[in-house]
Amino acid sequence: MSLNPVAVIILLALLIDAAVHAAADILNLRQAEKPMPKAFEGYYDPDRYRMSMAYATANTRFSWVSTAFHLALFLGFWFAGGFAVLDQWVREFVVGDTAGCEVLRGVVFIGVLGLAKALVSLPFSVYSTFVIESRFGFNKTTLWVFVSDKVKQFFLAVAIGGPLLAGILAFFVYAGSLAWLYCWIAVALFMLVMQFVVPTWIMPLFNRFEPLAPGPLKSAIYEYARKIKFPVKNIYVMDGSKRSGKSNAFFAGFGRHRKIVLFDTLVENHTVEELVAVLAHEMGHYKKRHVFWMLGAAVAQAGLLFYLLSLFITSPMLAEAFFLEQASVYAGLVFFAILYSPIDMVISLIFQAVSRRNEHAADGFAAETTRNPGAMKTALKKLASHNLANLHPHWFYVLLNYSHPPITDRLEAIDRCAAGESS
Repeated sequence: MSLNPVAVIILLALLIDAAVHAAADILNLRQAEKPMPKAFEGYYDPDRYRMSMAYATANTRFSWVSTAFHLALFLGFWFAGGFAVLDQWVREFVVGDTAGCEVLRGVVFIGVLGLAKALVSLPFSVYSTFVIESRFGFNKTTLWVFVSDKVKQFFLAVAIGGPLLAGILAFFVYAGSLAWLYCWIAVALFMLVMQFVVPTWIMPLFNRFEPLAPGPLKSAIYEYARKIKFPVKNIYVMDGSKRSGKSNAFFAGFGRHRKIVLFDTLVENHTVEELVAVLAHEMGHYKKRHVFWMLGAAVAQAGLLFYLLSLFITSPMLAEAFFLEQASVYAGLVFFAILYSPIDMVISLIFQAVSRRNEHAADGFAAETTRNPGAMKTALKKLASHNLANLHPHWFYVLLNYSHPPITDRLEAIDRCAAGESS
């Protein structure tokens, strides 16, 4: 089978992306030779520091195997004419020339691909959870919880993703040249609605959220929130230990549906001052409008995505690149997602750079408003040690993969912030 120019571009983009990330991984692994930073003495003993390097190495090598397998499988499916075979089967399965049949064919076509991808990825998820995470003492997931999670994810994908996909396909089948605009509006509304749906109905399907019990921690959080004029109604402790020994904290939702969530593992391992500093960081994101700006940027990106999609979705050359004899809206949607990957990589670099800047700003906000930068630094050091964070990630690896700055950069920035305040 000969490749047309679009196929060549897609193939080169996939191979270059894999090569760039592999190069970043190699550079990152070489950082393991560096000694432990002095700032972490007392938090990382030599054995734990070596364990953090071993953890990074194990995950990197596993990602190489996973990436190589998935890429080889995709290329094999592509060049063996798998997309054409599936398209022919779908056309025989859903017979008819109406627009409704085209939408139904699209849901089946993309659904089969999505299910196949999930099944192929399942053994890798099992190995990551029950071998790597267990080897380093993180995994707390039972087989029942793992299976239950996968089943729930499947039904949520069908119940939420199915109608959304059908709507997008219907717009491109029925709405003509303005389909991209209608899709953009619909998806933007969907993204906003999910900000309320996820913390209210979806997250409780997977975890238990208990209101934070009265005591010194709750009092300290409310006192700090009043000081910075941040309305707090709901503070919850999540049973994160149900799946992992790692610690975290996060905000979810907006308005009265907003949840401040602490992992139970975080509460167990940190002092009141440290926990207030962690939540001050999260509140800083809201006070500085980072959440809204990032959501707005995601909506803008969706608009760009749908506009570009409208230019390519029924392109004969795009269908030909995957050996289809007949272009269709649903196949064009899948193929454009693959073609879009180089643009998406560039956009993700920008998003992650902005995210890292926002994290520094939130750290500064926490250090300034709590007037206790030491608590923030201690919390970060404990989190890094507890989660076996890589203390020496290579800058190129950070550029490609990190939404948060490296931990050492964050500590240095907090020191500069504290020095600026005292001067």
